[in-house]
Amino acid sequence: MKRSVLFLASIILCTVMAIGCCDCRKRAKLEKPLVGTEWQLVQLMARDINAAEGQYTLLFHDNGTITGAGDCNRLTATYSITPSRSMHIENLGSTRRLCPNYEQENAYYDMLERVTHYEMDADNMLLLSNGTLVAIMHAVAAQ
Repeated sequence: MKRSVLFLASIILCTVMAIGCCDCRKRAKLEKPLVGTEWQLVQLMARDINAAEGQYTLLFHDNGTITGAGDCNRLTATYSITPSRSMHIENLGSTRRLCPNYEQENAYYDMLERVTHYEMDADNMLLLSNGTLVAIMHAVAAQ
């Protein structure tokens, strides 16, 4: 009796673990790569950003540089990441056109310089600063 209960428990445990691992593989498969994916800002400091407010984008290159856009300015920066997904964005520069929404653009640039790590969730990249979510960026579909 004891053996059959243990056998049944081990089968259930193996099944649960197999389902869990399957879910992990599916999630990893859905993740967009950081480098080479164009990312568009959809949330900044817990505030939703719509396309009418500007096309805030980032594109991470494999040489450690970033290009992108704010409300009306182009940006460049350098970045470094680790396998544990810490991220540091530095040397941020941009063109200097006067934007109608310059306060939000400045908040976007300030947020980028405060990022300490990132997480991936399928088509979304979550940018965090010391454990606090500061922005969500969504992968832009290839055109």
